[in-house]
Amino acid sequence: MKTVVITGSARGFGFAMAKDFRKNNFNVVLSDINQDGLKKAKEELEEIKSEAKILTVVCDVTKSEMIEDLLNKTIDTFGSVDIWINNAGVNQPDLPVALLTEKDIDFLLNIDLKGAINGSRIAFAHMAKQGYGQIYNVEGYGSNDAMKTGLTIYGTAKRAITYFTEALAKESTSHYNNNVLVCRLTPGIMITNFLTQANGGETKVELSNKVKNVYNILGDYPETISAYVVPRMIKNKKNNGRVAWLTTGRAFRKFFKAMFKKNDFFNE
Repeated sequence: MKTVVITGSARGFGFAMAKDFRKNNFNVVLSDINQDGLKKAKEELEEIKSEAKILTVVCDVTKSEMIEDLLNKTIDTFGSVDIWINNAGVNQPDLPVALLTEKDIDFLLNIDLKGAINGSRIAFAHMAKQGYGQIYNVEGYGSNDAMKTGLTIYGTAKRAITYFTEALAKESTSHYNNNVLVCRLTPGIMITNFLTQANGGETKVELSNKVKNVYNILGDYPETISAYVVPRMIKNKKNNGRVAWLTTGRAFRKFFKAMFKKNDFFNE
């Protein structure tokens, strides 16, 4: 039975993926900084009937020793790890860079960028020894060089994630015979509290009507996106692959459909 580890999986996209992996009979390792959230997530996950098991591990991805602990507890419980998803992330306050504090910047980069780098490093080292495994890093706004005031630091982190993931995939090719598949996961715009919260929920983000209109057209709930991407991650056999939901073609179709039917996610 295969095993997946998902950081930041007590809620949102991480939890949606956990549910779909369980439906595919994977052992699921839920990981988050919020212990109460993990307990609730596990209880809900157990409602999905499966022979697979569930493990919860409190992990702050800004601390390498806690990522090591997450890996070790996974190995002790299940013997191996097949898929590792660096999903944990936070948003930035909707402000120009000059109005951000050093604390704001460090908080985001330590989670969104450094957390994913260390998660990849630690997972890769183990997978290289076991001779197989997949690592997925989550792209986001900025990965394709898009720029917007209020998302500069977030976009910087996500652009770096894209570079890092592609570079690590090349290392797998040149030094490890592609035994470890290092890939990108591109979910697009997800309708969660992530859009309206920054600094891990401590700061509220006020979205303009213009931004809401775009999100209403291009956005989807995490469950919709997860149901599409999880089966494709499971089937993937390609190093440096990319599993994407909001492709150019899908975005075009969404704008076309919006002329006839409009979503209003923010008043539901």
